Amino acid sequence: MHFAFTDQQLEFRDAVRQVLAKECTTDDVRAAYDAPAPRTSRWTTLAELGVTGLTVPEAHGGFGLGMVDLVPLLEEAGRVAMPEPLADTTGVAAPLLGDLDADGRHADRVGPWLAGIAAGTVTAAVADVHTPGRPVAGAAGADLLLLVDHTTDGPVLHAVAPDAGDVAPVSSLDPTRRLGQPAWAPREGTVLASGDEAVALLGRTSDRAAVATGAELLGLADAMVSLASNYAKDRQQFGKPIGSFQAVKHLLAGAQVLLEFARPVVYGAAWGLDSGSPDASRGASVAKAYASDAAVEAARVSLQVHGAIGYTWECDLHLFLKRTWALSEAWGSAGEHRMRLLDSLVATR
Repeated sequence: MHFAFTDQQLEFRDAVRQVLAKECTTDDVRAAYDAPAPRTSRWTTLAELGVTGLTVPEAHGGFGLGMVDLVPLLEEAGRVAMPEPLADTTGVAAPLLGDLDADGRHADRVGPWLAGIAAGTVTAAVADVHTPGRPVAGAAGADLLLLVDHTTDGPVLHAVAPDAGDVAPVSSLDPTRRLGQPAWAPREGTVLASGDEAVALLGRTSDRAAVATGAELLGLADAMVSLASNYAKDRQQFGKPIGSFQAVKHLLAGAQVLLEFARPVVYGAAWGLDSGSPDASRGASVAKAYASDAAVEAARVSLQVHGAIGYTWECDLHLFLKRTWALSEAWGSAGEHRMRLLDSLVATR
């Protein structure tokens, strides 16, 4: 398969990169540690560009595009450790709501939420279907929660619009992810799907989330390798930059190689999801495993190159380390996805 992004996709990515370079500096990310918020002026700017509504159907004010179009933008969000929940809202919630809107039965309910996402006035959080009971990333301050009730008859998908106090904030390694524990009781009026329909919807949602998170991890890995490379050029030891030492070069080259291997895997998984490939779920697991491995290795190498200063608040590196360690476990760790892939392969023998 020959795959390449179109000129329009690359131009959109470059436009988003320019916006984030100005509006999402490391100082902005630090500020979000003290006062995390799901919607900011930066989020409004992205909405005006059409980023938040990229996967929202055109009928509700979006572009109606897919994961292939979104993945480069999520990579840019990862590159700057953007605090706002772009992956959760646009990469996970919007396509799930779009699936529900397509069958017509829930159009009246999901239509306003989709329109709000496109306009930048709604952020959404989706519970990880594989980790029931855990805090939900982005739940603290979200306008819409998509939650799963695991019953004896199978999973049931619910939509909850939380009131103040319905979500208890949970401390996190990366506070910008706004973890929260929803206090909710499943009700008939909150049900969106159940039975086989819910299983199919949640399966697709889990795959999209894995790929979306993997795309962010690519950007994080790229940023950390760049930070470490620049530091290695400036840091002097024995009268010369440490980047001139072969051991340091090998560390950085190894991290870059893992990143370059992971990138096409994530892109390919996004294409598989959009095209309805029968191996799309397997591709999503491979993508998340590769992206997690690449980002975790980039974090290890960049911290080793920086030394102890990499742990300090004054050093930008820690902002990317914390996000990487959090996202590498979100929606399935590398090990969990390898087990899912193995189970899938064994089941088809």
